[in-house]
Amino acid sequence: MIIILKENPDKKQLENLTDWLKTMGLDIHYSQGTSTTIMGLIGDTSVVDTDLINALDIVENVKRITEPYKNANRKFHPFDTVVEVPLPDGGSVKIGGGNFQIIAGPCSVESEDQVCTIAMEVKEAGAGLCRGGAFKPRTSPYAFQGMREQGINLLLEAKKRSGLPVVTEVMDISHLPFFENVDVIQVGARNMQNFELLKELGHIGKPVLLKRGLSSTLRELLMSAEYVMAGGNRNVILCERGIRTFETATRNTLDLSAIPLLKEKTHLPVIVDPSHATGSAALVLPMSMAATAAGADGLMIEVHNDPEHALCDGAQSITPATFRDLVKSVKSIQPLAYKGGKP
Repeated sequence: MIIILKENPDKKQLENLTDWLKTMGLDIHYSQGTSTTIMGLIGDTSVVDTDLINALDIVENVKRITEPYKNANRKFHPFDTVVEVPLPDGGSVKIGGGNFQIIAGPCSVESEDQVCTIAMEVKEAGAGLCRGGAFKPRTSPYAFQGMREQGINLLLEAKKRSGLPVVTEVMDISHLPFFENVDVIQVGARNMQNFELLKELGHIGKPVLLKRGLSSTLRELLMSAEYVMAGGNRNVILCERGIRTFETATRNTLDLSAIPLLKEKTHLPVIVDPSHATGSAALVLPMSMAATAAGADGLMIEVHNDPEHALCDGAQSITPATFRDLVKSVKSIQPLAYKGGKP
């Protein structure tokens, strides 16, 4: 339920309303606009008398939200969320609300020289964050599973040398102590509905990058985000990375329609991973441009200095040189990107 307040509501009346709602066990989230304040009520709102609230002088309107996700709902929070990733100098890298960012790096951390070299090159080309897999969920138990804790240490060395915040995937709650110095924790497609992990991530202060499951609906993705946000962590970034369909020409099918649909349904930033979506290096550039045009808040690109000999997903990784061209192409598209009916 949301309560839309009139402009400049009486402070005493607002305080009385807030206290009364809290006696019913409801949590209240405030969203402040230039002339409107919205009170979002979380909890069992069936006990709330909407007619009584509507009769108050300070109330403009009362609406019940039928969708099961509340914190992630744009009706609940009409203004875009900007997720800020802190930098050592006191600044931050911002994603969402008009702040477009590219996350780039190797699928898997393979060596210190590999990850540090790539981090420096993608930063020079225009990336705002560096990605790299330390714990790798693989379909085959015989495939390369990542360097695990050592991989995180190498990723942090790349962060130290390049100055880029790092993004890497967590697979299990027991691994979280290794992520203390990681800037953004990624939840992969296979873990999107690992609810115990999501609940645990709700209690930390780090941004969470949540990837859509291979066969998950947008509603299910938003409900997974709700698990994180219900724990108090509102720094969630959604990632469309392709879904499983009957098509075999690509690794997955990139659902570009998900971008404007999610932007309509939620205030959370939405980025796109064209590398995993297509599984083909040749398709990463055109799909990056398409995702940008559709209104994405950023991209997640796999970059490798020697894709042919990559230990993981070399076929979908582009070279640093190609990445530089991609950044230039994407920048040319940004001014024309879809903005919810305001191209």
